[in-house]
Amino acid sequence: MIFRATGLGGGWLLKPERMSDERGYFARTFCRQEFEEHGLETEYPQEATSYNHQKGTLRGLHWQIDPHTEAKLVRCPRGALFDVIVDLRDGSPTRGEWFSTELTADNGHQLYIPRGFAHGFQTLCDSTEIHYHLSALHAPASARGIRWDDPTLAIAWPLPVSVLSARDRDMPAFRVEGGRDG
Repeated sequence: MIFRATGLGGGWLLKPERMSDERGYFARTFCRQEFEEHGLETEYPQEATSYNHQKGTLRGLHWQIDPHTEAKLVRCPRGALFDVIVDLRDGSPTRGEWFSTELTADNGHQLYIPRGFAHGFQTLCDSTEIHYHLSALHAPASARGIRWDDPTLAIAWPLPVSVLSARDRDMPAFRVEGGRDG
């Protein structure tokens, strides 16, 4: 795997090193030793999948607070998505900054999202699936979110939003000063 820093402390874009032949290709998507060498989480007690019918569907921006903060390792095994992480860590020099990348079934890239980051995505085509490895169990009481269209963050989503849940539509704005509660 090729590890590329995102510019937001602890966030990584992982690119597979594909070994191809007439059958197709083989690529590792996880290696405990390589993750440890980069200071990344290696225990993932929960996995999840999100399937999205329609192009332009937007989910996020979500995270969990203490004591249930979580790191995520995400990839797109079907379709394509515009994936975004936002640094929410108090005292971080990149607090309030975001990074985006395209994760597609074709490129096989993964995004490592450290604890203290919000995560969201927008589908770039119909029938898109995203797969998550989660370092903590889901804890609904610790779930938080901020608005996908917050003017302070000014995330440049690539498409008009076609589907958005009421929950995501009603999320609070990002607070520049203090706290991770949005």
